[in-house]
Amino acid sequence: MFRKANSNMEICHSFAALKANKYTHVENCSSSVSKFILLGFPYTWEIRILCFSVFSGTYILTLIGNLCIICAVRCDHQLQTPMYILLANFSFLEIWFITSTVPNMLASFLSETNTISFSGCFLQFYFFFSMGTTETLFLSAMAFDRYLAICRPLHYPTVMTVQRCIRMGACCWLCGFLYFLLPIYLISQLPFCCLSKIDHFLCDPGPLIKLSCVPAPVTEIICAIYNSVLIFSTLLCITSSYTLVIRAVFRVPSAEGRQKAFSTCGSHLSVVSLFYGSIMVVYVSPTAGNPVGIQKYVTLFYSVLTPLFNPLIYSLRNKEMKEALRKLFKTVRFRQRPGRNL
Repeated sequence: MFRKANSNMEICHSFAALKANKYTHVENCSSSVSKFILLGFPYTWEIRILCFSVFSGTYILTLIGNLCIICAVRCDHQLQTPMYILLANFSFLEIWFITSTVPNMLASFLSETNTISFSGCFLQFYFFFSMGTTETLFLSAMAFDRYLAICRPLHYPTVMTVQRCIRMGACCWLCGFLYFLLPIYLISQLPFCCLSKIDHFLCDPGPLIKLSCVPAPVTEIICAIYNSVLIFSTLLCITSSYTLVIRAVFRVPSAEGRQKAFSTCGSHLSVVSLFYGSIMVVYVSPTAGNPVGIQKYVTLFYSVLTPLFNPLIYSLRNKEMKEALRKLFKTVRFRQRPGRNL
């Protein structure tokens, strides 16, 4: 009987030792993780070179398009109105939004192993999600601006002044960079496993939570709640504004005026649908339910392609913006003439 008791005590001590070793291993791993490996897209060398060429060209075109819009609004006094000030801020945001991911992704196409430090990973995480949040807020502000201009044209000059527009833009930037501080802090405090490989091309919350050595359901639910509140609240604001705009457009007596308004609203809503549809696939549901492949390619779509399409759809189809860009290009060509200073 005593031998049986001793054997049971030995078994209990061995289980306790294994459990203690497990948590000691977790603590050692979490404290020793100083960098992550971004797996990115495991293609052959030839396909990676092709992807590097395509995405580098996309990145350059995005920078040029958005910079042209910013310069046009700054140089043309006729465009220094609330609508175009919001567009210029939006273009400036798109430049930094795509810059937070694409340069690192381009480097990964040319290297065998793409490593990123622990602090660099969460810094990229913070800027990428902060600018994504700011983008949703700017889309809501632009939709509200169009609602006031079309549905309340008499009150628009007094309600949407330049000073109020600047304060609205500053509020979008401030709220966007404050919103995700809690989820980022919670994820950064998780104990990460020693095999620190992220199956993504950027530091995304889903793969980071899956990399934790212990389950983190509370952190996962908090992230899902934050994403859902942000996406659905801003989407409700945008759809409500454009619903009222479309109702007002139906009352326009001129068929040409209705067609022009519907064309503008349709372009804006197409960008909103593409952007919100893609981020809802990845971030609204809890991260454990999303396949890794879908996460990577959908994230690639809204983080790389939508910044390229947005200046084309939001600005370059506008007659006033086209005229301002023509003036800007003429000024640049005139200054580049070799005999101008003679």
